[in-house]
Amino acid sequence: MDDKKRRFVDLLCLALFSLIFINGFESGGYQASLHTIGKVYDLSITSMGLFATVELFSTMLAPILLGSWADHVGKKKSLILMVYLQILSCVLIGMFSSQVAFLIGIFVLGIATSTTQFVGIAAVGDIYKDSGFKIGAITSMYALGSVVAPLVVGAYLKADVDWRFLFWIILGISILSLIGLYDRKADWTIKKEVVHAATPKGELVFPVILMLSLIMLIYVGFENGFAFFVNSYFVDVLESDAGKLALSVYWMMMIPSRLISGKFSRHAIRNLLAATVAIPFLTIALNFTDNITLAILIGGVLGFACGAIYPNCLTLAMKYSGRFSATAVGVITTATGIGGVIGTGLMGVMADHLGYRTAMVLLAILFMLDILIALGMKLYLRRDLWGAQ
Repeated sequence: MDDKKRRFVDLLCLALFSLIFINGFESGGYQASLHTIGKVYDLSITSMGLFATVELFSTMLAPILLGSWADHVGKKKSLILMVYLQILSCVLIGMFSSQVAFLIGIFVLGIATSTTQFVGIAAVGDIYKDSGFKIGAITSMYALGSVVAPLVVGAYLKADVDWRFLFWIILGISILSLIGLYDRKADWTIKKEVVHAATPKGELVFPVILMLSLIMLIYVGFENGFAFFVNSYFVDVLESDAGKLALSVYWMMMIPSRLISGKFSRHAIRNLLAATVAIPFLTIALNFTDNITLAILIGGVLGFACGAIYPNCLTLAMKYSGRFSATAVGVITTATGIGGVIGTGLMGVMADHLGYRTAMVLLAILFMLDILIALGMKLYLRRDLWGAQ
């Protein structure tokens, strides 16, 4: 009876899922609050961009510095420490009104949420036997947080609630997550197979992690380039105010995609190949339609294809990371941050000089590099030495 109860209510799993939700909620909520923050601190558009860059820089810095550290000190200790840092940073932002306090708080919060994301995902991959499905589910929590946060922020700002309420929400969820992390009945022992043909001593298979990182770098560059400019594309090219709806549909479709990817995680390399082939062609198709409804539908299918990239990359990373899962996910997370900065900047420059249609087509062509990398990885994994998929 007790075993059944433990399987039904897994406090540790709930805590890990809530931490990834917080990451998406903080990201989407901060983006939705940036305009209000700019008014409060009397910032120019350039200064608002710099405010956003502070957090982006810290989210890239964290996995570089802390991936290997988390593997050595243990995922439980590192997660608990980072949650306390989340709480401290939210208190700092909530209690003090100066720009310096805000920038320090958002920098620390970026480090904490980034670390809880890649360590939390690595922990799920290590300690749950059905980790493939859980990885798909946990990555969907980030998308869910990103979708929910702007709605929540918009609602309380309309009700004249202080903009800092976002950080009090994050603080509250962070405190609740500690219940699961401190659960004495939680089993943190590694359940995944860390010693097999690919990792005879439980080591990290670096060529696979490198290829996965390159796929994610290019993909996140594409994702950010598309997501940041799709609303402007609808307004300036299609002369429609449906861009926000298209963006919401795009993000919403990632949630079922990631759940399905988790369900069929044993076909991770095939799923990855299918998604990398579909994405550039869907993007080009979107560019050749002037029908608003059709454009929104294509954008939704594009979101479904994009949603498959991250969970399938993580599933493969777990298999070929041996005992160094936090290091592997940290490397991949760093690549996503770099890709986001490059992709957004590149799309902005191309759209400004060449127009939105040409810029999106060029972005799609650039994404085709991911097809070549995924094919190369499939061939690499076919070698008998690595027990191919």
